[in-house]
Amino acid sequence: MSGPVDAVVIAAVVAWVIVRQLRPRKVTGGRRWWLIPAVLVFMGLRQHGLIDPEHRQGAIGLMAVELLIAAAMGVAWAWSTRVWTEKDGAVWVQGGKATIGVWVAGVGARVALYGVGAAMGIHQETGSFMIGLAATLLIRTGVLVWRAQSVEPSYRTVS
Repeated sequence: MSGPVDAVVIAAVVAWVIVRQLRPRKVTGGRRWWLIPAVLVFMGLRQHGLIDPEHRQGAIGLMAVELLIAAAMGVAWAWSTRVWTEKDGAVWVQGGKATIGVWVAGVGARVALYGVGAAMGIHQETGSFMIGLAATLLIRTGVLVWRAQSVEPSYRTVS
């Protein structure tokens, strides 16, 4: 895929995810929560310039830092999300201002990382960003599922 197409795909996924996370959503099992991350990983791995052959060690180092940023962002995003239960026992989640802050910080860190790579002369494709975004989504989902399973009811029952 070309750079402009990748940029449109990335922007669309990010916009869809952010808008979706700012609305209250009922946590349900069995959904295809893995589908978007799987597509992003597939698209990222298809690119031929994922690792710059002229700067192999530097490119691998940047990829490792990208994945660390992705992991930190996924954990922070999940913890910035409000989780609660309703009287019927359903678990709900909703992101807020802190969630937006996590996204802004994560995008800023990734832009800075691309700047470091450019300053080092390392050729970077969007594949590493797509793989990082997939990791963020998977980690966030894992932490939220864990939080949803351990959340106490937000109401008191009278016995």
